[in-house]
Amino acid sequence: MNENWKKRIVLFLSSQTISLFGSSLVQYAISWYITLKTQSGVMMTVAIICGFLPTFFLSPFAGVWADRYNRKKLIILSDSVIAVSTLIIAVLFLMGYQSIWLLFGVLVVRALGTAVQAPTIGAFIPQLVPEDKLTRVNATNGSIQSMVMLVSPMLSGLLLTRASIEAIFFIDVITAAVAVLALLFFLKVPGHEKALQKQSDSYFGDMYQGYKYIKDHTFIKKIILFDALFCLCAAPAAFLTPLQVTRSFGNQVWRLTAVEIVFSVGMIIGGVIIATWGGFKRKIHSMVAATVIMGAGTFALGIIPVFWLYLGFMALIGVAMPIFNTPFTVLLQQKVEGDFLGRAFGVFSMIASVMMPLGMLVFGPLADLVKIEWLLIGTGILIFIEGFVMLGDRVLKEAEAPAPGAEVKG
Repeated sequence: MNENWKKRIVLFLSSQTISLFGSSLVQYAISWYITLKTQSGVMMTVAIICGFLPTFFLSPFAGVWADRYNRKKLIILSDSVIAVSTLIIAVLFLMGYQSIWLLFGVLVVRALGTAVQAPTIGAFIPQLVPEDKLTRVNATNGSIQSMVMLVSPMLSGLLLTRASIEAIFFIDVITAAVAVLALLFFLKVPGHEKALQKQSDSYFGDMYQGYKYIKDHTFIKKIILFDALFCLCAAPAAFLTPLQVTRSFGNQVWRLTAVEIVFSVGMIIGGVIIATWGGFKRKIHSMVAATVIMGAGTFALGIIPVFWLYLGFMALIGVAMPIFNTPFTVLLQQKVEGDFLGRAFGVFSMIASVMMPLGMLVFGPLADLVKIEWLLIGTGILIFIEGFVMLGDRVLKEAEAPAPGAEVKG
């Protein structure tokens, strides 16, 4: 690996941080705008479906693109598409067309861009970073993203109370343009091996080979399945807690902001922990510990009657997230061959993106019929149990089994 890898990864992560900052402002603004205007579980469900379902349909194709073509150019293209869609919605809002359904439309376009970015970035990072540095780099990236998520809800909440939503849209356009220009002119990375070769297989032949590779790789199938089940059960905690706070504690913007802030602080702390500690020697054990903590935390969100205690458990869930996500990402990056990384992350993005909307198809309408607290209690128990099922799974155990006589930490 080229000795300049540190400079390249710093430039890449910096550009993505700038882009993420603008995107976060828009995502919070749209989510809170819909929440405060409608206070409807059904409308929140529609928003979630618009924000995730397109990712499901495009991810299989995006994964193939990430393996066939230059990954840096794909990231630039997806950032540009997202910025253009945001610019269009900003102009329409300024012209007086301020329908909720326009926001749903821009969520669809942004989801399509994310469908390209997610597998491409996951496959691109190993091109920039030595394998033994992947855990630290992924954890550091997670901490940086969490810091952005800490600042952006505060700024988004402030802007929503003092300025129009269009102002936030234009900020996103500017930050995306800066990120695109930085990658385009300053990050020099050669294409990966498959992208430099003449493509002998057809497009759909590549897609088939990717699915066959995953089908024959038992460990990858199992770990993606566990993540999919987690995403399904995590839907209420991920998307219905703003509605729960609005109904149970009050509809002030500062309360929604506080929830996002403590969650982001928790994720920063969790990212620092996993970056410095590195997790257990067996990465699966780190994922199990995080799953159990998130299950218990989700259960607590359903029974805590005091808002300040509620924030404490939200922070705890935030701490656990990087301790789960970082080992999961590194395992995929290490276990999957380089030429199949895009397709593997594409399948992961596809499954993860559809499980949340599937969960919301059930939990969103239920949120208008029963208390959200009951949904959190039930799903918290299921997540807690899943952690112990992962711990006892034979395939996951064997995938990271130490060599005979080797010392194991955790």
